[in-house]
Amino acid sequence: MRWNMKKFMDEDFLLSTGMARRLYHEYAEPMPILDYHCHISPREIYEDRRFDNITQVWLGGDHYKWRQMRANGVKERYITGDAPDREKFQKWAGTLEMAIGNPLYHWSHLELKRYFGYEGHLDEKTAGEVWRLCNDQLREGLTARKMIQMARVTLLCTTDDPVDTLEWHQLIAADKSFPVQVLPTWRPDRALNLENADYTEYLRDLGRAADMEVDSFAVLIEALIKRMDHFAALGCRVADHGLAFIMYEPISEDGVEVIFGKRLSGGSISPQEERQFKTALLMALGREYHRRGWAMQLHYGVKRDSNERIFRALGPDAGVDCIYDHAPAAEMTGFLNALERTGELPKTVLYSLNPADDAVIGTVIGCFQDGSVAGKIQQGSAWWFNDHKTGMIRQMTSLASLGLLGNFIGMLTDSRSFLSYTRHEYFRRILCELIGGWVENGEYPADARALERIVRGICYENAVRYFGFEV
Repeated sequence: MRWNMKKFMDEDFLLSTGMARRLYHEYAEPMPILDYHCHISPREIYEDRRFDNITQVWLGGDHYKWRQMRANGVKERYITGDAPDREKFQKWAGTLEMAIGNPLYHWSHLELKRYFGYEGHLDEKTAGEVWRLCNDQLREGLTARKMIQMARVTLLCTTDDPVDTLEWHQLIAADKSFPVQVLPTWRPDRALNLENADYTEYLRDLGRAADMEVDSFAVLIEALIKRMDHFAALGCRVADHGLAFIMYEPISEDGVEVIFGKRLSGGSISPQEERQFKTALLMALGREYHRRGWAMQLHYGVKRDSNERIFRALGPDAGVDCIYDHAPAAEMTGFLNALERTGELPKTVLYSLNPADDAVIGTVIGCFQDGSVAGKIQQGSAWWFNDHKTGMIRQMTSLASLGLLGNFIGMLTDSRSFLSYTRHEYFRRILCELIGGWVENGEYPADARALERIVRGICYENAVRYFGFEV
C-alpha cells in the first residue's frame, strides 16, 4: 500500500504553511545559537571530551531518557546500571519506538540527522546500524567541542555553585583555538537551602572559598558577594535559582540572624523560619544582582526526588521529579514588589514547571516592567516537562496574548548533553509555524521587515541584548 504523506522529518518538518516555511528558512534557520542556561560540564568542554560510543553521549546523564525507559519496563541495570553500553542502547532504541508524540522522539532524530547524517528512524531493528554509524563518527573526531561548533553556538552559560573555583572557565577563556564563549552562571541554591543536612558543611566550604568564617547572616552575604566578584571577573551576567515556589515572608535583620544562629548551632528550623530565611537571602541577592546589572532566573514549581527508593540509590537528577502545584502568586508578587519598591528589582526571568501558571506569570510580569530595558521581566521558555510542541505553543500563545512576544528571549537547552542544541531548531520551527499561521490567517500583516525583526530577535538577538553579552 502506498500512503500519501509528508516525508518523515524533512526540511519542512513542523512547517505547514508557506509563511511558516519562509520565516524559518530565511530568518530563523541561519541564526547562531546563544545558550544562556545549560548544565554542560566546563571541564569536558576544556578537555574536549571524546566519547567511546553513542550510549555515553545519550544515556550517560540524561534523566529524560531514563524516565521513559523505566516507563517501558526496562530494568535499571540497562538504564543506570552495569549492563554493557551496546545492550543499553538496544533498550533505548526499543523505548524510543514507543515514544510517538514525545519530544524525545523528535530531539533524538534531529540529533541523528544533524550530527551523524542519519536519515532513517531508530528502533529495535535499526539499532545496530545506528550504533555503528554513530560510533564510527565519534571515533573519527566528533568531540564535545566539535558538537558545539557544528551547532554554531557563539556563547553558552554553564551552571555553577558559589564555591566553584571556575578554573575550567579560566582555561577555556585562555584557549584561543576555541571561539565559543563559555561563561559561568551563579547558582547559589546550596547557600539558600538551610534545611539540608549538609548545610553547615557547605558553609565551611563557602568560607574557605571566600577566605572568611561564615558565622552570621551578615557574613554569609559578604562571602557570597565576594564570590560574585570572582564570577563577574570571568564574565558572569546571569544568576539562577531553583525553588519549590517563590516565597515572600519578610523578617527583620535581627530575626534572620537568630534563625541563622540557630541553624549553625544545630537547632531545629521550623517551616516558617525556613521561608523567612530564604526570603531574606533572596532579597539580599536580588539587590546585588540589580547593582551589578545581572539577570535573575527563578525556576520554580518542582517537586524533586519524589521516588525515595530511586533517590536513595542514585541521588538527585535521576528522573523522579514532577510538577509541584503550590505556587502562590501573592507571594511571588510580594517578593518582586519588595525589590521594586526600593528601585532594586533586577532583570528577572520567571519559569514555572506547572503549565497552569502561564497566565499568572503573563499578568505578573506586566506589573513590573519599566523603561530600563524592553521585556525587563520575562516569562522564560517552556521548561522541562513543557518543552515539547504543545507546551511551547501554549507558553508562547499565552505570552503573546498577555504581553509582547516580540521581546521574548527565546530558547535554551537546560541540558547536560552536547547534542542538545537541536532543541533550538525544534523551538524555532514551532515558533515559525505559530507566527506563520497568524500571518496566513490575516492576524498579523505580511510585513517582511517586522517579521524578520521578531523572528531573529526571539531566536538570538533579544537574548544578546537582554543579558548584555558581547558576541
